[in-house]
Amino acid sequence: MDRVWVLAESGDNGLTPLTLELLSQARTLASKVEAVAWGTGTASLAATLGEYGASRVYDVGDLGGALPGAPVAAAMAALVAGGERPDAVLLPASYDGRDVAGRLSVKLDRPLLTNVTGLAAHDGSLLTEHLVFGGSKIVHARFTGDGPGIFVVRAKSFAAEPAGAGSAEVVAAPAGDVGATGTAKIVQRHAEEASGPKLDEAAVVVSGGRGLGSAESYALIEELARLLHGAAGASRAIVDAGWVPYSHQVGQTGKTVKPTLYVACGISGATQHLVGMKGSRNIVAVNKDPEAPIFSVADLGIVGDVHKVLPALIEALKSR
Repeated sequence: MDRVWVLAESGDNGLTPLTLELLSQARTLASKVEAVAWGTGTASLAATLGEYGASRVYDVGDLGGALPGAPVAAAMAALVAGGERPDAVLLPASYDGRDVAGRLSVKLDRPLLTNVTGLAAHDGSLLTEHLVFGGSKIVHARFTGDGPGIFVVRAKSFAAEPAGAGSAEVVAAPAGDVGATGTAKIVQRHAEEASGPKLDEAAVVVSGGRGLGSAESYALIEELARLLHGAAGASRAIVDAGWVPYSHQVGQTGKTVKPTLYVACGISGATQHLVGMKGSRNIVAVNKDPEAPIFSVADLGIVGDVHKVLPALIEALKSR
């Protein structure tokens, strides 16, 4: 494979971790990796993009407050129409990434593959992995028609590893007039107050489930996470119950985490949750049911009541 594009998203702290993961994997798939980015600070990202393998970055430019889906997809389609045709386009499974992917699929009249968790070169094309039935089965897929193939990839599917290359070349790639699709504007942003590491970037994650018994008991999860310098997570059950915000959810419909240590407290271990955390390096489970499915993936299992085990762990950490 000769050429792969990566949609490069950035935030307040620079390129997102998933962008770096995609760039790293793209280097193993193609001889040329290029990125597509937008915003006012694309030039300042060129060094990092180059460090992770991109030789060129197409800069869509300042969107003037517009949602990125329509203008970024239009800019990418215009590049393809002008002869800059990649073999594959890798996009993050984020809100903006999925928006761009859907619009690009329509503009190029090409299908797309979503929820990709594995990606490898195979007989001149790309072979993908997808977790189905709550992660209990793996399905492989590939495109058989003309490219470019469009792939939407889940977080933590690949490791982010710098290549040590120089800064990427920045090339202007304006979207042009996108008509009525560009009229929606972002007029205000609200950032959730948070302390400690982000859930999907933390080296330690402590998650709570229905076994906590009440929303008030989630304070035990937050305190243990703080003492371990980690982030607090949750199962879908207690998010749906309104105990904690959706931003805390770990699982197939929440965040995918891959920490050094994952502590599951009062979580039974439904496949929906396992999909989002079973790649953790070390898994500790606390559950009073010795038959709970979570123990099947745990490196260390504690059969006991979380209301007794967690306070003891917290007290032990405080006394150190």
